[in-house]
Amino acid sequence: MLSDAFITSIYVLILGFLGFYGLTDYFKTRKALARPEQAAESGSTTVDDLTGLARRMQALRLPPLIHFDEGVVPGGRQISAAFLVATGFVVGIAAAIMGVGGGFLTFPIFVYVLGVSSATTVGTDILQIVFTAGYAGIAQYAIYGFIFYTLAMGMLLGSLIGIQIGTLVTKVVSGVTIRGFFALAVMAAFVNRVFALPGKLASLDFIPMSKGTGAFIEAIGTGIFFVTLSSFAIWVFWTFFANLRVLRGDEPPGDQHAQEEQS
Repeated sequence: MLSDAFITSIYVLILGFLGFYGLTDYFKTRKALARPEQAAESGSTTVDDLTGLARRMQALRLPPLIHFDEGVVPGGRQISAAFLVATGFVVGIAAAIMGVGGGFLTFPIFVYVLGVSSATTVGTDILQIVFTAGYAGIAQYAIYGFIFYTLAMGMLLGSLIGIQIGTLVTKVVSGVTIRGFFALAVMAAFVNRVFALPGKLASLDFIPMSKGTGAFIEAIGTGIFFVTLSSFAIWVFWTFFANLRVLRGDEPPGDQHAQEEQS
């Protein structure tokens, strides 16, 4: 029970930081998009520009250098391979201890710290999960009998469909929009863990609260979480079906999206 409360507390801290930072970045970027003349005066050439930290990280030419995003910006970008290895180390530890998905940490680190475009981050994360999750699942959990195989197969069937639709949707929305929905999803998870924390602390006698009250508060947080994610899922499907002609190549994407995707 103590470990459960500890992990929930860590979740609250990490999710809160990532969520508020992501929302701040989203609104800041949208403001720059609405006022392109200010972005030009500040030296920014795109609406989905690099953060100051990402600029400094890419300025550190520690060999070997990895080149990426050649199709996003002229000449592409580059980052030291050492930073990528360090990122994988941090994400791997978090995934093993708390069971979080790779995108939970990979997305903000890649986008905000390393300066990788949103679309490249999504694609890279999906690919690396195949290897890291597979190895961890077999080497650390399967041999000890900690895998619910029927549940995993059921999730796999749904994921095969969902990941195809989600991947296609990233082709018709801007990087700014992807950032915004990432921040929204993280904030929903943050609220869920905040509402779960009182009951867990009460079970350890850290705060006075009845078990029923703690369960009720946690249920509210769970409801908010699923309502938010359900709304996001509805938006994804609506975007997918509304842009079927674009995805089939029958018509080009809108001018605004084309401009934003140069970020």
